[in-house]
This record gives sequence, C-alpha cells and structure tokens, in this order.
Amino acid sequence: MPGTDCSKSLSLMTPAETEKAHRFHQSFPRYAQTPLVNLSHLASYFGIRGILVKDESFRFELNAFKVLGASYAIAKYIAGELGKDVSEIDYGVLVSDETKKKLGDITFYTATDGNHGRGVAWAANRLRQKSVVLMPRGSSQARFENIKKEGADVTITDLNYDDAVRLAGKMASGDPRGVIVQDTAWEGYEEIPGWIMQGYGSMSFEAFQQLKEAGFERPTHIFVQAGVGSLAGSVAGYFANLFPEDPPVTTVVEASAADCLFISNLAGKLVGVKGNLSTIMAGLACGEGNTISWEILKNHARFFVSSPDWVAARGMRVLGVPLKGDGKVISGESGAVTTGLLFTLLRDGEYGDFRKALGIGADSVVLLFSTEGNTDPERFRDVVWDGEFPSGNL
Repeated sequence: MPGTDCSKSLSLMTPAETEKAHRFHQSFPRYAQTPLVNLSHLASYFGIRGILVKDESFRFELNAFKVLGASYAIAKYIAGELGKDVSEIDYGVLVSDETKKKLGDITFYTATDGNHGRGVAWAANRLRQKSVVLMPRGSSQARFENIKKEGADVTITDLNYDDAVRLAGKMASGDPRGVIVQDTAWEGYEEIPGWIMQGYGSMSFEAFQQLKEAGFERPTHIFVQAGVGSLAGSVAGYFANLFPEDPPVTTVVEASAADCLFISNLAGKLVGVKGNLSTIMAGLACGEGNTISWEILKNHARFFVSSPDWVAARGMRVLGVPLKGDGKVISGESGAVTTGLLFTLLRDGEYGDFRKALGIGADSVVLLFSTEGNTDPERFRDVVWDGEFPSGNL
C-alpha cells in the first residue's frame, strides 16, 4: 500500500515503544495487569507443554482490551497539543486544570461494534474531553448502554462497520475541534491507528512478563483474532521484534463473514469484503483491513484462518467450563474464537494436516488472547446455557 512499508510498521512495536505505552497505562488509577491463565490440565490433555490465555475481561473494569489503544492514542494526541512527548506526561498531567485550560474542549469521534467505542468514551471522559460514537446496524443494546454510561454521544446507525467509520471521519473533519480515533488505518490516516497499536502492546508486554514468571521462556505459537487487524499486527509486531530470528508461529483468526485478511493473504495484497458482515463475533465484523498492520501481518503471520461462528461458541464453552484444576475464563464471542480454533485443531482428527503444518507438539507453548469478557449477556447465555451454534465442520 502507498505510504507504508514493513520496516516502518514493525518499528511501531519495538520493545522500547511498547514499554513506553505500558508505563503510561501504569499511571492510571486502578491500573492492574490482567491475568494470564495457565490451562495446564488442558495442555496435558492434548500432550503439549502449555496453553496460556490472557484474560482481558478485567481491563480497567471495562471487560475488554480496547481501552489500551484508545487511551494511549488520545494521550499521545493531547501530548502533541501540549508540545510534549507522551513519556513526559502521565494521567495526572492529562486531567489537570492547567491542561484543560490550555486545550479547551476536544471531541473524539469513532465507529465501533462496542468495545473500542467504550474505550474511547471511557478515556475521553476520564481525560475531561468529549466523545461521539457511531455503531453499525445490529449492534447490541447492552454494548450501546455501556458506551452511553461513559458519557458519549452514541448512536446505532443503519450502516455496516466500514461505512460507519467513513461517517465518523466525515463528522470529525467537519468539527474544528474534532479528532477521529479509529482502530483501523487507510492511506492518509495512519498516525493515530499506529498509536492505538502501540497501546495494545501493553497487553503483549504484560503477557510476555507473565509467561516468564510462569516458567515459560517464550511462546512457540500465538493465535490472535483480527477484525481490521490492529490487535493482530500489534501482537505479531511485538513478538517479531523480540525474536527476530525465530518468532513464534502466529496464526491470525477472523470471522468467516468478515475475513478480509484471509482473502488478502490469498490475493497477495490488501483487499476488502462487502456485505452485512453478519457474525456473532461482533468485534471482528470488519470488512476492510488496517494498512499498517497488514504490512506486519503479511510478513510475520504464518497462517490466516477464516472461522465460522460455531468455533467461537465452542471456545466460549471450553473456557467457561474448564478441566478440573484449570482456571475459568469468561470470554465473549470475539474473545474465545482462538481458543475454539486451537481446541478444534488439537481434538478433531480431520485437521491433522493443519496441526502438522503448525508444528504443534510436546514442547509447544501456545499463547491466546481472550480479548473480551461477557459484553453481550443475552448472546452469552444463548451460547453457553442453551448451546446455540453447536460444533460443526470448518
């Protein structure tokens, strides 16, 4: 894509940049690293060394990881307005009367299925600014209410996600004090999405430290979900920087209804998918990929998987009803799809060729990210209590 290259994109996710984001997040009140749940009994069941799940349902009491990117991007924007680097400021500076007097009112615009918008709304509210959030058609009422509670001006539109993004950008450009904070990038809009990816890096930074504390030197395999690909690019970029000679085998997992990166990998270039993008994985219902994360993924992700909804539902049940002795992870549809895929590949015999290609064996340590908790309670009950979307065939 014009304006992007792999080395530039990869440099966003160096250990130094990631640690800078992590130090900033540590300055927030109530910061705490989220758990890395060691599913040791499930790993033993499948005859591998480790399966570890980063549980983002505890992130700032917001039930999802997205706030990491939104808060860091907003902080970097405000730091720039103050003529400072983000490393020179912290939460206390951002919420001070002096900063508010210098900046006045800024309105941060975004489009979201729920988690990113809630993160933008939460961060803007905490930092004494405003937010406008557009949601695509079919968005959950529970997610709408959660965003509204954070003080945002929020609307469920009659648009799909990608068109809602375009509308949010248009609204921001028409507001003299408006800023679009979107977790995807396109030609001409790449700085703020890069900051969001760096903010997501806090999660990878924590996970790597926790892995070592648990006695694992490093992950051999990573499964990470993707909507536009910002999280996947952040994770793949961070670990590619840590282990440039031998990075973990990274598998990118998308919803089949919105598998733009899977199709892009086949096409050899970034392409989009159109339509309603109907899937229970609302956080992954994105038809157009992030240009800067794609530059990382096309070079540093080994596999791309287009996953049907039943795989996510299986993951929710596996995490919510673990083997005796393993910790329970309450994971939503988008958060559980990687666990559902790993479970399916290791358990179901027809995927032996894929298992062989992945190289998962007795010494493998698999890192998974449960990116959200129970953010849509009605859907969660339908899946976990009532068995909606039973296991099928890929």
